[in-house]
Amino acid sequence: MLRGIVTVGGWTMVSRVLGFLRDILIAQELGTGVVADAFFVALKLPNLFRRLFGEGAFNAAFVPAFAGTLAAEGRPAALKLAGEMAAVMTLWLAALAALGVVFMPQLMLVLAPGFAASAGKFALTVELTRITFPYLMLICLAALLGGVLNGAERFAAAAAAPVLFNVFLIGALLAGTPFLSSAGHALAWGLLASGIAQIVLLAWACRRAGVAFRVPLPRLSLPVRAVLRRMGPGFIGAGVTQLNVAVDTIIASLLPAGTVSVLYYADRVDQLPLGVIGAAVGTAILPLLSRQVRTGEEREALRTLNRGIEYALALTLPAALALMVLAHPVMRVLFAHGAFDEAAAERSAEALMAYAVGLPAYVLAKVLAPGFFARNDTKTPVKIGLAMVALNLALNLAFMRPLQHIGPALATSLAAIGNVCLLGGLLARRGHFHLDRALAGRALRMLGAALVMAAVLVAGQDAQNVLLGAIGGKLVWQAMALAALVGLGLLAYGAAGHLLGAFDMAEVRRMLRPRSVRLITTPPA
Repeated sequence: MLRGIVTVGGWTMVSRVLGFLRDILIAQELGTGVVADAFFVALKLPNLFRRLFGEGAFNAAFVPAFAGTLAAEGRPAALKLAGEMAAVMTLWLAALAALGVVFMPQLMLVLAPGFAASAGKFALTVELTRITFPYLMLICLAALLGGVLNGAERFAAAAAAPVLFNVFLIGALLAGTPFLSSAGHALAWGLLASGIAQIVLLAWACRRAGVAFRVPLPRLSLPVRAVLRRMGPGFIGAGVTQLNVAVDTIIASLLPAGTVSVLYYADRVDQLPLGVIGAAVGTAILPLLSRQVRTGEEREALRTLNRGIEYALALTLPAALALMVLAHPVMRVLFAHGAFDEAAAERSAEALMAYAVGLPAYVLAKVLAPGFFARNDTKTPVKIGLAMVALNLALNLAFMRPLQHIGPALATSLAAIGNVCLLGGLLARRGHFHLDRALAGRALRMLGAALVMAAVLVAGQDAQNVLLGAIGGKLVWQAMALAALVGLGLLAYGAAGHLLGAFDMAEVRRMLRPRSVRLITTPPA
């Protein structure tokens, strides 16, 4: 499992770094103006559907079914299931994309009702979203190909595909802007092209891995219907965070101009550890848990869940505290250029601190949810998800006036904490999870090491401010000072964790050692 986490996390890190470069260029070009707000909504809508249909509900239902079929019935049966799912998904995703393009003005009144007050802003948002919306069909089909690879425990290509997303958007912004109506139009067309490129890459990877499949005419076979039944509730259960983000967008559209963009940039920084750690652990743990549950290895399944939580906490606790302490210098160094001014950077930093409060909970939810999905239980996360969406909406309404741009971020964090508490509590009640001695001891030591790191960062930031005041606050000095602080924080956390016994380095080295035999070789006879 740890090798899978490292593979997915490594490629996700590459994608996130390119994503930062992309966002820096967008911030410099668009700032927090009308075109920026319009494009970010145009980006958010297909991404919301992608995360709900493609990565959330679909992965929750399909990967356990594919991995279980592969383990119990062999490769031909698993690939037949994949082909039948591809046929059905292509049909209904194409219909959904067509309906979305036709009824985009009505859909936008729901997603960003505050934009209707400005006819030009609303029209631009509708136009850009009509360009980007077909991306949801392409990327959901790419998610199916990635699910096949993940189900066979081949993680690299699916994790690398989002790199193309960022490469195409950067290329479109730099090369396409002079020839189109605005930078927002260039980015929208780049987004659509990236979906095509990702499908091509993943189809090639499936063929190379020996898991290519034939797509028949659409039909609702018994295995397909079983997956679709589990997708319905999984739509909400696995996508609760995305639904909460959608609520945030609706509320942000009602707040002062630029709030959508401010929250976007803060969320992008928060998404670095969330995407790298959460996606890596969640992706690696689901096929392994599914196989263990299918073959009756309950003790091993418990151990897998405990180790997944341990790996997640080891990285998210220091990440959350570091983002809280360093939010202001991070946002200034990354985005305070060109059209993105100091005031916007300060507002984004405040939102980032609120998002960071929920970071460990976001990631732990991705670790705990597979405990339900591996047992084909998507109904329980639905009930929890509905409750948390309602809580997020209530908190947003309570916070939006007194806290302004901080309100949506804090509401999302508090809802995420409630979500993970309920997920863990119900798994424990059913006997599918309990803290083992290793996790209980190490979690406290990790928290202690993270607090030591935070104290070191606070002291280091005070010294940095004095130094920058003496030599001048040019961007190059700010960037060098921030890099030094990050390095100091890493050293402090690593040293404190080692001294406190928070990490079992022998186990990490053992699990990262190259394997002589792959987990998936030939199908069982």
